[in-house]
Amino acid sequence: MAKRKRPSYSDKRFTPKMQRKLAMLFMGIGLAFVTLIARVTVINARDGESYTRIVLNQQQYNSRTIDFKRGDILDRNGTVLATSQLVYDVVLDTKTLLQDQENVEPTLAFLRNQLEMDTEEVKAFISSSPSSQYRVIKKGITYQQAQDFQKEYNDEKKNPHLEGLWLEERYQRTYPYNTLACDVIGFVAGDNQGTCGLEASYNQTLNGINGRTFGYAGSETSDTTVSKDPVDGCNVVTTIDVNLQSIVEKHIKAFNEQHASEGKAGSLNTAVIMMDPNNGEILAEASYPDFNLNKPRDLSAYYTEEQLEGMDDDAKNQAMNQIWNNFCVSGTYEPGSTFKPFTVAAGLETGALKGDETFECLGALQVDDHLIHCHHTAGHGTLDITEAVAQSCNVSLMLMAEAIGKDDFSRYQHNFGFGEYTDIDLPGEGDTSSLLYAAKDMGKSDLATNSFGQNFNVTMTQMTAGFCSLINGGNYYKPHVMKEIRNANDNLKESADQIVVKKTVSKATSEKIREYTKAVVDHGTGTRVQLDEYSIGGKTGTAEKLPRGNGNYVISFIGYAPADNPQIVFYVLIDEPNVENQEDTGLVAGLTHDIMAEAFPYLGIEKTGE
Repeated sequence: MAKRKRPSYSDKRFTPKMQRKLAMLFMGIGLAFVTLIARVTVINARDGESYTRIVLNQQQYNSRTIDFKRGDILDRNGTVLATSQLVYDVVLDTKTLLQDQENVEPTLAFLRNQLEMDTEEVKAFISSSPSSQYRVIKKGITYQQAQDFQKEYNDEKKNPHLEGLWLEERYQRTYPYNTLACDVIGFVAGDNQGTCGLEASYNQTLNGINGRTFGYAGSETSDTTVSKDPVDGCNVVTTIDVNLQSIVEKHIKAFNEQHASEGKAGSLNTAVIMMDPNNGEILAEASYPDFNLNKPRDLSAYYTEEQLEGMDDDAKNQAMNQIWNNFCVSGTYEPGSTFKPFTVAAGLETGALKGDETFECLGALQVDDHLIHCHHTAGHGTLDITEAVAQSCNVSLMLMAEAIGKDDFSRYQHNFGFGEYTDIDLPGEGDTSSLLYAAKDMGKSDLATNSFGQNFNVTMTQMTAGFCSLINGGNYYKPHVMKEIRNANDNLKESADQIVVKKTVSKATSEKIREYTKAVVDHGTGTRVQLDEYSIGGKTGTAEKLPRGNGNYVISFIGYAPADNPQIVFYVLIDEPNVENQEDTGLVAGLTHDIMAEAFPYLGIEKTGE
C-alpha cells in the first residue's frame, strides 16, 4: 500500500509577493479611516448642532428625583403634630413655549383661568428669560387643583395650543396645630433641614432617602425606564400629651394677655414644664412668647407694621431667634427659693442635719463683711426644718449650709445635676458650668447665698429633673421628649429607655423632703396653689435679677401631686411679669393653681377626699 506524501514546509511559505499585497491592503484601509474621520470632523463642525437636535428629538435621557416623605411627629396618643403633605409645583419651559408663538396667548390664558395667575408677571418672565427650560411659576397647589390642571391641560380638543407646562410633586411640611408645642416641635427650613426643636434633634431620623427614575425614551425604540423607590423617613412619637399641652398654653396666654399693657408684653418669659417623676417623660413644655410653626418668620404678632419697617435684616433675625428660643431648655437664671429643698436634702444626706434642728431667724445674718437679709426682715423667730422650708426662711438655710460646708454643698449641687448638661433630646441646652462655684472658689458669703438659690444659674430642665429625684425616692431619670421611633410602616424601631442616671438621695431623705414641701402648700408661702381634694407639695421661688436693685425678678413654683405618691411634677416660671411689684409670688401661685385645676382631673390625679 502506497504511503500518502506529506507536504513539505516549503509549500506554506509567506512569499514576498504575498507580503506586498497585504501591506497594500492595510494602507488602503488606513487611508479610508483617515478620510472618514476627516469627513466626520467637517460635518460635526458645520452641522453638528442640527444633527444633535434630531437625535435628541428621537431619543431622550430622562432622570427625575422622587422625593421621600419626611416622617411625622406625633404626641403620645398618636395625634399628628407635624406631617408632610404632597403638593404640586407648576413648571414653565419658556424655550419650548416660544417655539410656536401661536401657543403663547392660550397658555397664558390657561394659567390665568386655571390658577388665577397674574398674566403680566408670567409675560415679564418669558420676555426676560426666553431660553429658560425650567422655572417654578406656582408653588404648592393642592391635589384637587393639580387634578383639574392636568385634566384641562391634556384635553387637546378643548385646549389645542398649550405648551411648555408640567407639574412636579413635592412634600410640604405642615403643622396642624400652628403654635401648639412650637418650642418642642421646631420647624423645617429648606431642603428638609430641621431648624430647632425635635425637627432639628431628630433630623436624620425623620429624613429618608430620595428615589430616582432614569432611562431612555425614543420614538423608534421601546421606552426603557429604571426606578428606585424612595425610602420614607421614620416617625417620632413624643412623650407630649396634646390635651395637657393645650391646657398649659391656654393659661400661659391668658396670663400674658391679662398683664399686657400698651407696648409691653405680659412678661419677658413665661414657661411651664410638666414631667412624670417616675420615668423622666416630659408631658408638656411651653414658653411665652410662642410662634406659628407654619409661618415661623412672621413677626407681626409681636411687632407693629411701623416697627417692622424700621428693622433691618439683622434686627429681624435677632427678633426671630429670640422668639424661637426654648426658654425651658436654653434659658439660664437664678432659681431663688425653689432651690431650698436641695440644700435641706444635702444636709440630711451628709448627716449635717438630723431632722430635729431648730434655727433662730432675726431677719438677717452677718456673714463675713456682708449682712444678708431674710425676705421677712422682721425675722421668723425660732423655726424647725419644716417651718424653715414652709416659711422660706433665708437665715435658716444659711445656717444649714454653714453646717454642711462648702465641699459637700458643692458636691451635692453637681450630684443634683446643676452645672451639668441633662442631655435632654432637644437642641440648645443652656450651659451653666461656668455659672456655678467650685468649692475652692466658694467663700462664706457665696455658700450662704447659694443656700437659698442666689449667685448661681440653672435651667428649668435641670431644676425639674433634679426635683423629680428629690420626691420620687432619689432616682434621677434622664429627661426626654422622644417616646418611640417607628418606621413608615408603623413598625417599632426604637423605644426610649427609662434611664436612671444616678441616685441622688435615699428614700428616707426623699420622704422628709415631701413632708417639708407639703407644708409649703398647706400653710406656708404656697397656700394659693392649694386645690380642693388634692394633696400637693412644692416650693415657691423669688430671684432678683442682676443688677440688684433694678426691680426685675424671676418668680416660680415647683410642685408635685399627690403629695404621698407623686405622679406629676410641674414647674411654672414667670420672668419679669409686667406688674409694679414683680416679686409677688402670688402671681405664679395663681397661674399654677389655674393650670393644675384643669390638668389634674384630666390626668386622673388621685383625690384625698378632703
